[in-house]
Amino acid sequence: MQTSPLLKDKIYDIAVIGGGINGVGITADAAGRGLSVFLCEKDDLASHTSSASSKLIHGGLRYLEHKEFRLVREALAEREVLLAKAPHIIRPMRFIMPHRPHLRPAWLIRTGLFFYDHLGKREKLLGSNNVYFKDDSPLNSAITRGFEYSDCAVDDSRLVVLNAMHAREKGADVVTRTRCLSAQRVEGYWVVELENAQGSFKIKAKALVNAAGPWVAQFIKQDLELKSPYGIRLIQGSHIVVPKLYEGDKAFIMQNDDRRIVFAIPYLDQYTMIGTTDREYQGDPSKVQITQAETDYLLEVSNAHFKKQLTQADIIWTFAGVRPLCDDESDNPSAITRDYTLALSQETHDQAPLLSVFGGKLTTYRKLAESAMQQLKAFFPEMKGSWTATEALPGGENMASAEQLVNEIRAQITDVSESLAKRWATSYGSRIWNILGEAVSIDQLGLSFGHGLFAKEVDYLCRFEWVTTSEDILWRRSKLGLVFAQNEIDRLDAYLSNKPNHIVAA
Repeated sequence: MQTSPLLKDKIYDIAVIGGGINGVGITADAAGRGLSVFLCEKDDLASHTSSASSKLIHGGLRYLEHKEFRLVREALAEREVLLAKAPHIIRPMRFIMPHRPHLRPAWLIRTGLFFYDHLGKREKLLGSNNVYFKDDSPLNSAITRGFEYSDCAVDDSRLVVLNAMHAREKGADVVTRTRCLSAQRVEGYWVVELENAQGSFKIKAKALVNAAGPWVAQFIKQDLELKSPYGIRLIQGSHIVVPKLYEGDKAFIMQNDDRRIVFAIPYLDQYTMIGTTDREYQGDPSKVQITQAETDYLLEVSNAHFKKQLTQADIIWTFAGVRPLCDDESDNPSAITRDYTLALSQETHDQAPLLSVFGGKLTTYRKLAESAMQQLKAFFPEMKGSWTATEALPGGENMASAEQLVNEIRAQITDVSESLAKRWATSYGSRIWNILGEAVSIDQLGLSFGHGLFAKEVDYLCRFEWVTTSEDILWRRSKLGLVFAQNEIDRLDAYLSNKPNHIVAA
């Protein structure tokens, strides 16, 4: 377990509840401003919403239809910022929208793409253009033209982990598998009661940030015994992953008769990811699963666009999550704002403040964190200014490109395959040398668990990335779960269970 007894005696400036993208983003930002910060997550980092996204850093082209201009402008500008901060886990991607004139006229799409090209600062990414499809197109022959534009793809769960690492390197205490049982205001502080496998303990903090995602309103009502300033609506989004549907590295954005859009995105070189859906979800956010209706919907949309027809038997993997959106009383789940709302509550001037995060999207997490710091500035006038726009995330330092790093890895580890070197480069960036060290061949990387996973990598993940289970490694630090057999998982679990309890290194 990752809890040090020393944590119990500290008085923090800020305690953050929730280890999704918004929680770790706020923690990193605050720590880099010189504040003392504690973050707890009841499960693993990125266990829920933050690892169930469409894995895009994008402006949100369809949000223009709902007049979300502020959100789109901010998100478009963030693409360039995040691409520079994490070039190992974020990469530019071209998106093709096949034209279906009965759904949206060409002039409307061209107008939207003009705004998309010019609303936000764009330096590295190419602008939009028209495309015409020939006989070799993977699309149905009835689709003859479309539009192409730029956005970015990201490894969402690694984006969370890297922000948590950044926070720790700036001095924050980050603990996982540690549940917040309650928090009360006592004599100008928050007294936060926590519990993990080692027992229960308390910390004090001058301010409390509720970044519990789908549990944000529940945390206020049940754990804090306060009234939530906003309602939350849980909108389920599900994806399917199938064998590669078409050649090439471009994504498709498919318009559907219900006026929603669905992406088909090249995924991990071998697959195509198709999603997402939008439906109200009423159950436990930790138990969300794709429904048969969603599966049928995604297959139907894909089959309406592509020559290659899919059936349920083609599906290799599915994943689902809930987006905790601020309730704007919209009747249409697709139209509910993806913008974030920050609610600061302090009933008297000497009362410890509570800042709750409602909504938000992966792309704008950094701007959300800056906004949170602006809200808390009055309580911490000594805090330093904003800094996250220009500092690389762990692994992004001194990186020219992923391709160059692949070449450098293969020059040192002479018997490594290109695909494994690529996985290392696009997962760890320049931090891969912390794993490889002086090794010059695969057999110097320790026990092999199969599929290019070796003991040196596992040990690194346990020491620096809060890993305690095989699921943490196979589904959130990587997607090796797609290829691992049960006996290989069992072997990895056995190795992990024999590792001593540890405190994550600073």
